Parts: sequence; C-alpha cells; structure tokens
Amino acid sequence: MICDDLALDIEELKQLQSIAKRPRVVSLISSEILNLEKQLSNAASRKMPTPAPAVDTPAPISSAPKAVSSSSLLSYVPLSSFSWDQDNDQVKIYIPLEGVDREKVEADFKPMSVDIKLHDVQGKNYRCAVPKLCKEIAPEKCKFIVKPKRVVVVLAKAAKGNWLDLHFKEDKLKPPSLDKERDPMAGIMDLMKNMYEDGDEDMKRTIAKAWSDARSGKAADPLQSYR
Repeated sequence: MICDDLALDIEELKQLQSIAKRPRVVSLISSEILNLEKQLSNAASRKMPTPAPAVDTPAPISSAPKAVSSSSLLSYVPLSSFSWDQDNDQVKIYIPLEGVDREKVEADFKPMSVDIKLHDVQGKNYRCAVPKLCKEIAPEKCKFIVKPKRVVVVLAKAAKGNWLDLHFKEDKLKPPSLDKERDPMAGIMDLMKNMYEDGDEDMKRTIAKAWSDARSGKAADPLQSYR
C-alpha cells in the first residue's frame, strides 16, 4: 500500500503547509510535497493494472477522447506552475506548454475539482490538477482552449462573485483534522527531524529548543517555538 501511505503523507504535509508561517518552513514543506507527489506518480506507474474493458456510456462531465481512455496506466509529469485570473462569472487557468494536441487532452471537471491531462507532448504526459477548488463550479459549462504556447482552462463559477484563491484552504484558526488512528504529532516530529538534519547550526538550536519545550509541556505545538 505504498501509494496509500504516500497519499496520506502528502495530505498531512498540506495541512502543515496551511498552518506554517515562516517562509523557510513553508519552502521545506512545499519541497517535500513535490518530492512525495513524484514518488506517488512513479509508484502508480509501476502498478500497471489490467485495463478495464471499454464502455460506450459517455461521461457527462468529462471531455476525455477515446484515444486516451487508458490514461490511468500512464505516468504524468505534474504541472504545479501556472497562473490564473477571474471575472465575475469565470476563472481562467493558464498552463504554459507548447506542442499540445487538442485531441490528446483529457479534461475532467467536477463541482469542486478540475483535472487536466495532456498526452504525448514532445514525448511526455503532463497533468495539471486542482483536487479541491476554493468554490464550486458548473462542470457542464467548463471548457479548455488549446493555443500555440499554452492551454487555457475556463471554469464557469456556480455562483457569481470573487474568489480569494484558486485552491481551497482550511481555516487556520481551526486545528487540522487528522486520522484518529494516527498520532497527530508524528508527522510534525518527523518533519522537524528532517529539518534538523538538513539545517544549519541556528536552525538546529531552534528546533532542539522546540523539542525540549514540547516534551516539558511549555509548548503544546512543537512548531510554536520555531515561529
């Protein structure tokens, strides 16, 4: 269950990212998330499950062409660098990528997520996904436009208004919801251990103090002393 473990680690690191304040901590967590996402993608590509038989029933909110119906067997390069803007009715995501064939693009629009797969682009497959949007969209009104140097994804807002962000973010004032069967401090302590091993002398002294305070009960949150 390597994929399941990696997915849980990524989810927990994203929760930590949402509460982290110091730029260095945010950068370290972001770097680790990207590393785990690559491991998850590689692990998924090694599974090579038997493809399911083709079904002729059309998917109402997916524009996936038949030529790429076996995309679940492919390995993808995640596209995390893109820009976006909005008006009162729509959100537009700009994916900078040349050589995209419109017939080899798979777009999956759901009320709270979007997943764009770009196949056979200069010998590679790319994926741009927002697993949880800031607000709800109308999937049947969404579309994508392929241009010479970029792909534009047009998301139709379910309700008119301004979005503060593209990605959904938990309320930082609320404690992150963690799996009850897992130690909520385990992931944080592992992250601090890695930061300690890779950090300079100042960081090591700071983290050591945070550990000491947490164990003595002076700080309920081991990241509190680091902030």
